[in-house]
Amino acid sequence: MLRITSLNVNGIRSAFRKGLADWLADARPDIVCLQEIKIQDGDLAEDVRHPDGLTGHFHHAEKKGYSGVGLYLRQPAEAITAGMGCPEFDAEGRILRADWPGLTVVSAYLPSGSSGDERQAAKYRFLDHFEAWLDGLMQEHRDTGREFIICGDWNIAHKEIDLKNWKGNLKNSGFLPEERAWLSKIFDEHGWVDVYRRLHPDATGEAYTWWSNRGQAWAKNVGWRIDYHIATPGIAARARAASIHREPRFSDHAPLTIDYDWS
Repeated sequence: MLRITSLNVNGIRSAFRKGLADWLADARPDIVCLQEIKIQDGDLAEDVRHPDGLTGHFHHAEKKGYSGVGLYLRQPAEAITAGMGCPEFDAEGRILRADWPGLTVVSAYLPSGSSGDERQAAKYRFLDHFEAWLDGLMQEHRDTGREFIICGDWNIAHKEIDLKNWKGNLKNSGFLPEERAWLSKIFDEHGWVDVYRRLHPDATGEAYTWWSNRGQAWAKNVGWRIDYHIATPGIAARARAASIHREPRFSDHAPLTIDYDWS
């Protein structure tokens, strides 16, 4: 069994201060995909770089205190690759790929557009590049049989079932019609599979992975499902169990863990 956890930590040092190391020791994931680590390489303490039994790899944003992704691996990878060949967004530290025989796992952090029109436009530029990059991975899958799992914070809630207050967010970044249509295209036209939804097609409140820090969103479970495992069909069909860990709380996101029948 292969256990993969995805978590937007909203600052890796903050998450460790809130007990992430102990949780990882108990949950025993084989692979951890981290997003929004918000740290530079020289600031990584050894216990954060390599928690007990795990080896860390990171793709940092050039801008300090911003973005960045990471991977914790229990077994060494054959290759680690940062970025998707797009200088504008590779500088923001948004993609980190790990390869093993027949399997690739990616930690991905898609941009948010919630801060204004400029970042929403950047988000759409990212989606264009990312879609082409995903097409390349799917072609590699078809050519070689390699399976892919893209884990991370996609910053898009796909359908009304995926957030509590959908009516109030129809004009907000993360639930815009154009964003949702793009994600539908990734599934319906390009062949990728939303693994959690495959396992839990009707889950609502228990499926949320992010809660705003405003108001009483956490206490009232006014959440969004914006963290995903999105995979090629073969490995998606081998997913056996999924869980979202609301407690303890390490950031404004919750860890999403999926177990795959893979050895």
